[in-house]
Amino acid sequence: MTIHSKQSPPATARRTESPDPPVAVQVAEVVEVPGAGEAFDDHPVRGRFNSAFFWAMGGYINWHLRHHKATAFADLPPTVVELGSGVGANLRYLPDGARLIAIEPNPHMHARLRRAARARGVDLEIRSVVAERIDLPDASADAVISSLVLCSVRDPEAVLAEVRRVLRPGGRFSFAEHVVARPGTLTRWTQRTLRRPWAWVFEGCSCERDLAGSIRSAGFSSVDLAPYRIRSPFVPFNTHIAGTAVA
Repeated sequence: MTIHSKQSPPATARRTESPDPPVAVQVAEVVEVPGAGEAFDDHPVRGRFNSAFFWAMGGYINWHLRHHKATAFADLPPTVVELGSGVGANLRYLPDGARLIAIEPNPHMHARLRRAARARGVDLEIRSVVAERIDLPDASADAVISSLVLCSVRDPEAVLAEVRRVLRPGGRFSFAEHVVARPGTLTRWTQRTLRRPWAWVFEGCSCERDLAGSIRSAGFSSVDLAPYRIRSPFVPFNTHIAGTAVA
């Protein structure tokens, strides 16, 4: 993957294209790039709560999603852009010695994300911007990933347009997201009933988005996704999709 920015020199995209042996990953520094952060609602309670919640519950959530994530995030390149990296739930799916450009506007996530990256040997760069305005050049990324993010952004269509913009032709957008349930089901009724308190607690998270439809209509050259269901006490959260879209 090649990211052209002030902070990053060009790097080769795929391991098969580089004759050089792998080098040790440097994780001592994390570059935080400001900009567009004013669009993020940094609530003093919710931001801290969500950081602590996903740190505490990350293992439980990943246990339910692990097989679908492992398929969607297989064979990622050495450098990956992630939308909403949170506290680092997806670091385990990155290749050894990976570099992660984390689009994470919630500042309360950053300390835990840094620690998790150091523990996993991931070279981390945090960009404190919202996903509707990713501060990367056009056609500069080989891979963008997201999980449990498109439900909470303000404008998922704008985010998907940004993903297409930063991906090079043939680049991958891999995702694992929770989505609206089928009409007439108990899950759908629960999503509708709890939508307001759920959104308040989880920083705007909506359980009523047809993200499969949004991704299919976003202009990718191909989309391969599968719906699935988990069984958890968090009933509005139990309907999901995972897959890959190619720019």
